Amino acid sequence: MASPFKSLMEDDTRYLKCFQLFRERSSEQQCMQNFIRGVLSDILASIGNGNGCLNVMGVGSGAGDLDLEMFSQLRLKHPGVSVHSEVVEPSSEMLENYQDLVSKTPDLEHVKFSWNKMTASEFEENWRQKNFTKKMDFIHMIQMLYYIADPCATVSFFRSLLNKNGKLLIILVSGTSGWEKLWNYKTQMNQNTVSYSVTTRDMKSYLDKMGIKNTFYELPSQMDITECFTEGDEKGELLLDFLTEVLDFSKTAPPSLRARADTWGLRLSLVDEEKG
Repeated sequence: MASPFKSLMEDDTRYLKCFQLFRERSSEQQCMQNFIRGVLSDILASIGNGNGCLNVMGVGSGAGDLDLEMFSQLRLKHPGVSVHSEVVEPSSEMLENYQDLVSKTPDLEHVKFSWNKMTASEFEENWRQKNFTKKMDFIHMIQMLYYIADPCATVSFFRSLLNKNGKLLIILVSGTSGWEKLWNYKTQMNQNTVSYSVTTRDMKSYLDKMGIKNTFYELPSQMDITECFTEGDEKGELLLDFLTEVLDFSKTAPPSLRARADTWGLRLSLVDEEKG
């Protein structure tokens, strides 16, 4: 039976509003920044082959704020080295925001950007068709594998682009977080969604099966969702849209389903343990 709901992804403008509010109500962004400035910074010190240039790729880079954090760490660990950044992002608005951020950020003269407005799958197809042989020193895929039909195949492709001592960073929700529970409830809603419930548990299972050496780090974060339970609260409705991935969930869901928000566990703070 077809789902009666429209996906939030069908309205790019509303999705971005929901996403921005999510970031304001979640400690995720600060958690990731701390990881980049600490653990990741030390990892980035080990990349490169001494030729004076680092090739970096962001897959699903969004508005670029985390990318710029990484560029700062690269400059600290590799002073005097230039960076060529391949940015892969399907959202026009996100790319524009990224480019605007770059134009307003000082000390980026050492970074050259290549903008790729396409999905990860489109990028892979284009790369294969043109037989590119360029190798990457660092690739990051932050919270984007949920929108890939075959995450393992996608990871395999991007791993193939790495230099011998290159590093791939993947950030996903953990297999024990509130997000996985929420995905289970969305399945019960018979919701047609463009996202897939892939977690660190799934990814680790794949990497171990393939004999790929990997290191996992826990990045615990929390989200305040109390506004979701105030009837008619505009911000609460945006958060509900983001959590359920349903466009105008409060307006389109029947009362019985809206009431079931309590049984989804949404009244609890979603402890979102992420791992990279």
